[in-house]
Amino acid sequence: MTDRPGPLTGLRVLDLTRVLAGPTCTQMLGDMGADVIKIERPGAGDDTRGFAPPFWPGTEESAYFIGVNRNKRSVTLDIAKPEGQAVIHRLLEHCDILVENFKVGALAKYGLSWEQLKAKYPRLIYCSITGFGQTGPYAPRPGYDALIQAMGGVMSLTGEPNGSPQKVGVPVADLFAGLYGCIGILAAVNHRHATGEGQQVDIGMLDTHVAWLANQGMNFLATGENPPRLGNQHPNISPYQEFPTKDGYIILAVGNDPTFERFCKAFGQEHLLQDERFSTNPKRVANRDLVTETLTPVMKGKTTAEWVEALEAQKIGCGPINTLKDVFADPHVQAREMVATMRHGSGAEVQVIANPVKLSATPPTLRSAPPVLGEHNEEVLSGLLGMDAAEVAVLRDKGVV
Repeated sequence: MTDRPGPLTGLRVLDLTRVLAGPTCTQMLGDMGADVIKIERPGAGDDTRGFAPPFWPGTEESAYFIGVNRNKRSVTLDIAKPEGQAVIHRLLEHCDILVENFKVGALAKYGLSWEQLKAKYPRLIYCSITGFGQTGPYAPRPGYDALIQAMGGVMSLTGEPNGSPQKVGVPVADLFAGLYGCIGILAAVNHRHATGEGQQVDIGMLDTHVAWLANQGMNFLATGENPPRLGNQHPNISPYQEFPTKDGYIILAVGNDPTFERFCKAFGQEHLLQDERFSTNPKRVANRDLVTETLTPVMKGKTTAEWVEALEAQKIGCGPINTLKDVFADPHVQAREMVATMRHGSGAEVQVIANPVKLSATPPTLRSAPPVLGEHNEEVLSGLLGMDAAEVAVLRDKGVV
């Protein structure tokens, strides 16, 4: 761990988020140097503390919680009580950014909505991450990752052609919402540098999900036709898919016609270059079943390792289909330092997936492990807000902290 300053050092974030989308956003801000104060329910904390098994060995924390809550200070506070709301206001006097993922309108009953705060804190950047955003007919609805994957269309694109729709194996709807939230906050910070004005950043999970439909979304807009499920095949490139090998599977990614020509000449398939159905990428896409049927027996002729070596020698995109054990053992992943070890408040060492952003001058820092519930109550309430022991004791006796 290091105390080296990051690009966001000097910014303080009041984190009213829980579960995944919001904590992903605030962890990214924390990794970049911001001081993140995570507000949690007394006695319970973030729901994900109990999203287990697995718990991290030697701790009482779920692996889920540990994955998205480093570089944060945990303060327990009941914001449903007037005394808790008063503490929030005292914290806001020291904070630049507030991030929340409550249902639309839920914070208004505590006097903590954007509309209620913006006049008193004109420099505040207030990021709301919800299922459907602050406006529109679905705004009051709760948002869940699988629900958003379904409504956002990605499930209709994922799975085998004759199989059922499938969600992605990790909660991408939550993760993208958190990352887009971070992008919006950074844009608002830059605007505030120029004008002194804060603003609300309104992130809807469905919006961000539609945004990353990318080429498939554009394919629909161009044709008006729903793209079919293609399993592991690419909608616009062929061959670009998994193939069985002698001992497993491999991904073959032939991105253009010169690469296909190189593949054919290197592996005894020159005759395909004379076949009109294989002559260009659009024609291979139109005849994708034939391409698959033709190349499958070829690919079964070598092991995965043999194909990776042979294809890389020809500068043809390829790769094994790794398990997570394979991923974390991969020498490139290790060389890029994508796993880090931190000392948890319990005394145990925990491993975390590192931040992937590589900055030459101000790289992300791992300053503090995911916190024990309420670990920083004294540090924040007394150290930052200047409360004396008697004042903190009163709040504790009332169940506020």
